[in-house]
Amino acid sequence: MRPHVLVNVAMSADGKLSTRERCQVRISGREDFSRVDQLKSESDGIMVGIGTVLADDPSLTVKSPALKEGRNDRGVEENPVRIVVDSTLRCPVDASVLHKGEGRRVIACTARADPGKAALLGAYATVIRAGDDRVDLKEILASLYDMGIRRLMVEGGGTLIWALFEADLVDELTCFVGNMIIGGGTAPTLADGTGFIREDAFIRLDLESAVRIGEGVLLTWRIRR
Repeated sequence: MRPHVLVNVAMSADGKLSTRERCQVRISGREDFSRVDQLKSESDGIMVGIGTVLADDPSLTVKSPALKEGRNDRGVEENPVRIVVDSTLRCPVDASVLHKGEGRRVIACTARADPGKAALLGAYATVIRAGDDRVDLKEILASLYDMGIRRLMVEGGGTLIWALFEADLVDELTCFVGNMIIGGGTAPTLADGTGFIREDAFIRLDLESAVRIGEGVLLTWRIRR
């Protein structure tokens, strides 16, 4: 068993998540920020890759006091479980995700990750080893399910999202497409990694809705199986 996996991203009209230097870019506006905060509050866990932690230093917390209160009223912590996929434990010990806001944290790494760094991070998060060279995402999702996580929101980056798609672990995709062109052949996209070679391997999507938000559009897709 595994959680329902929702991938949520904001990208430029040419599909970029940020610049080629991986500098954080404000793609959406206040209305979409509120939508994303609502998604966080409705999720049991939020997952990002280590690249997102190193580039953006996110806290992955619910921002709205009303949404936090709503979670408390439901008998859950004000923030979902925050999960970092980090094969070799590059996560800084002072990363915001480990210190800002109440709630549990999980770091998923591989068997080759340094035991000393695992002990340091273990003071702030549950460190789970799964896989040898790459984190075994199926095993991690099964572990998260056993922890009570039924709805998992994934916020990036492109390498992690690609790996989840490659392993057929995504159920839903929401993307806010902003009114800008970023460009750059090496700028991160929604799904990076090696990519599929054969057309019969492509992930197919069913469009559920397209809604204008501010100067962009929110696309909601279900993965076709």
